[in-house]
Amino acid sequence: MTFEYRWYQNTVGMKKRLTRAEKRERTREELVSAAERLFTERGFHATTVDEIALEAGYTKGAVYSNFGSKEDLFFAVYERRVDRVVADFERAFREAGFIAGSEHMVTEAMRRRGRDDGWLAVFFEFWAHVVRRPELRKRFAKLHARVLEPLIAANERLVEERGIQLPISAEQYTVAVYAMTLGLSLERLTQPDVVDETLGPRMVRLMSENLERRDKKEEPVGDGAESGDWGGGRRRR
Repeated sequence: MTFEYRWYQNTVGMKKRLTRAEKRERTREELVSAAERLFTERGFHATTVDEIALEAGYTKGAVYSNFGSKEDLFFAVYERRVDRVVADFERAFREAGFIAGSEHMVTEAMRRRGRDDGWLAVFFEFWAHVVRRPELRKRFAKLHARVLEPLIAANERLVEERGIQLPISAEQYTVAVYAMTLGLSLERLTQPDVVDETLGPRMVRLMSENLERRDKKEEPVGDGAESGDWGGGRRRR
């Protein structure tokens, strides 16, 4: 029995064993992969549903039987990427803690320059697209929040372990670090010589050290100081 014949038999056998639900899931995955390739290459607005269907090897009807709109397809692409990013963040923050984990996050974002420029461009393009559409904006915000969850949790652990009292909440600080990362990623697309791979990690370290120095200059006042509130019930010496 030749290798080609065995491969044919195995392939046919796999196809026969697929249930209707499995076939539908495979179709969805292939459409999402095709959409990601085209969105990254051409942009969100420049890519049509017809082109996505052709790229995936399906009809336009197959696209709309699985996704209600081109926006739904983009959300599916973004969700798949979020799953990968969150897994990486959770591992980094669990192993290294918040500050080192933040440095890892920013470093990885800086290193994606050149090999992930297309995704960054379409990500910001879609962001601008949803801002003026309340329902899409809510969906986008929910996915965005999933990225921040492991960061916020790691930051809260750091605050609790070190007993840090700072003037902003753990969530606010985390959002600030993440927003800085996105901003630097955008600037790096056009100013790679200024925004090099080291700038992001150095900014994270600078922000962290500055907040910790501020904390050391403050002391709790009476019984009103609460360990879980960054800056609540504090005053200058």
